[in-house]
Amino acid sequence: MKRAVVIGLGIFGYHIARTLFENGFEVVAIDKNKEIIQKIRDYSTKAVLADGTDQDIMNEIGIGENDIAIISFGEDLAAATLITLHLKQMKVKNIIVKAPNEDHKLILEKVGATDVIIPEMDVAKKLAKSLISPNVMDYIPLSEDYMIFEMAPPNSFLGKTLAELQLRNKHNIEVIAVRDVISGKVHMVPQAGFVVKDGEVLVVIGKEGDILKIQ
Repeated sequence: MKRAVVIGLGIFGYHIARTLFENGFEVVAIDKNKEIIQKIRDYSTKAVLADGTDQDIMNEIGIGENDIAIISFGEDLAAATLITLHLKQMKVKNIIVKAPNEDHKLILEKVGATDVIIPEMDVAKKLAKSLISPNVMDYIPLSEDYMIFEMAPPNSFLGKTLAELQLRNKHNIEVIAVRDVISGKVHMVPQAGFVVKDGEVLVVIGKEGDILKIQ
């Protein structure tokens, strides 16, 4: 079973811990606020009332190198940096830290964070993309240029085969899967004769600009 250690249980940390626990992870939740610890007890394997910056306590908890460590301290860069350093010394391979801005992200990466996320920025980008192109539902960046998008097919796609749509030639995108919204069934790598229907979501790969042009 995978184990995650979540240090700092604000809104972000609490919901990360709870979601991981409800999806089969072993979760150790750490915070120095007694009320929050009481709240997370039913949604964690172990809830620890402690100061995450205390290296002795971290050693006692026994965080292993294969654990996933998630640090969420809001604007407190000093605390997030100190804990990241401690975890790096403990040879933890996967250290994910929440940061409020790009400056903090650069510092945390320098001291050993393997992944730094800025939730507000990510949400803002997703909201902006949904407003620019309403049929785009979600996306995963692959590189600076290419992304995997989930998109609701425009009305002009419905009832047509992938061959008829010529998405590669006309839009420079490739359909890699189709998901039925009601049943949840996924059709991987559909053939040219696949007919696009209402109630389906297209999973496509391509450049962001090309995908966002499709209305």
